[in-house]
Amino acid sequence: MAAVYQALHRRVSSLVCRLHSTYVRKMRYLNQLKEDDSLCRQAQASGTFYLFHNLSPFLQKVGKKYLVPQLSAAETRRVLEKFPEAEQWMERSVLVGCSDEHRPRFALDLGALDKSVIESELQGSFTDLRKALFVVDREDSPLLASAQSLLRWHDSHQYCSRTGQPTQKNPAGSKRVCHASGVTYYPQMSPVVITLVSDGSRCLLARQPSFPPGMFTALSGFCDLGENVEQAVRREVAEEVGLEVESLRYSASQHWPFPSSCLMIACHALVAAQRAEISMDTLELEEARWFGLEEIVEGLKRQPSSSKQDDGSILPWFPPKQAIAHQLIREWLQQQTA
Repeated sequence: MAAVYQALHRRVSSLVCRLHSTYVRKMRYLNQLKEDDSLCRQAQASGTFYLFHNLSPFLQKVGKKYLVPQLSAAETRRVLEKFPEAEQWMERSVLVGCSDEHRPRFALDLGALDKSVIESELQGSFTDLRKALFVVDREDSPLLASAQSLLRWHDSHQYCSRTGQPTQKNPAGSKRVCHASGVTYYPQMSPVVITLVSDGSRCLLARQPSFPPGMFTALSGFCDLGENVEQAVRREVAEEVGLEVESLRYSASQHWPFPSSCLMIACHALVAAQRAEISMDTLELEEARWFGLEEIVEGLKRQPSSSKQDDGSILPWFPPKQAIAHQLIREWLQQQTA
């Protein structure tokens, strides 16, 4: 009986392994590339490259669609051969992922080179990341965001904070080392809470002066040292709109590259309806107000281009689908209409 059980267990384990083998193999391969410098250098010769210029990704417009081209190593070298020290530029690339077929993907910032030459050669343009994230396909947005964050981190960590000596990145770009002190630096993300506040029948949205005209979104703020998520949500809501959170629940998370590399932790927070008078922090916010169900429905339909009225006023509109704030608003709407 024991032998039968063991045989059945092996068959089930083998099936589970096969079901997950593509993902597991890919993750282990990526880890190998990060740890094995010679293997990563070999991978650069067969991988594909996403190009950036001063942290703006390269896009190609085909019809009405914006594509994120993946250049082969040969195509990337062909572009770089128009500039001196082409091979050294390839070494500045960072590993950002791989395909299911184990074809590595790298990102390379060519900010010191003439971008007009590159754009002319490849028939495309370098586009501000904020715009790029909302015009490319949804599967490309996370990769562009993580690639830019990693490139930005390397650009700002070229010197050791202890010795002031230059740091050196490994081929994969997963770390930088100060050989003078032996200190190894790893990329880090800052946790940010983003919270949709509700009093049961309304949700609270706000805007900062830097936002595009008419755009309202959920409250957000960085976690302070020593805080957990719950404490950060309660503090931010109290600071920004003067309300006390009674309960909260987690929704989802999203990497967000602005201002650098953030982990957006999305929550729903409930405040008491009888104590829902907003007391806004004018240093942080330009406007904060309650939105009813109908206003949310209409705001979700509205585009920035259609928000301006004939009299010059601007109707509220909300972040696009790629932003986790949009997901929070949708979830609240579904809850109200269930």
